[in-house]
Amino acid sequence: MFVVTAPAALTAAAADLLRIGSELHTANWAVAAPITEVAAAGADEVSAFIATLFCGHAQAYRQVSGQAAAFHDKFVQILHASGGAYAAAEAVNASPLQTV
Repeated sequence: MFVVTAPAALTAAAADLLRIGSELHTANWAVAAPITEVAAAGADEVSAFIATLFCGHAQAYRQVSGQAAAFHDKFVQILHASGGAYAAAEAVNASPLQTV
């Protein structure tokens, strides 16, 4: 099995993914308080229950979002490192051919 790619493409993809991750982090941070602090619509217990339910969903979203962000960051690091490793492997493999 062969893998062919351009190291610059891997580096560019890693940069794009890093930018996207940063934008998602900014968006999640901007809505953190509004989605986790939902006030009850009324003074009755149903309104209080619904507000608590929404707050619980928001907390669950924040946890999953944090896990997804950690996965995303690790993926970007691996992609960036892969671009460097691929470029280094190409350089090592190309140098013996120059003497032929």
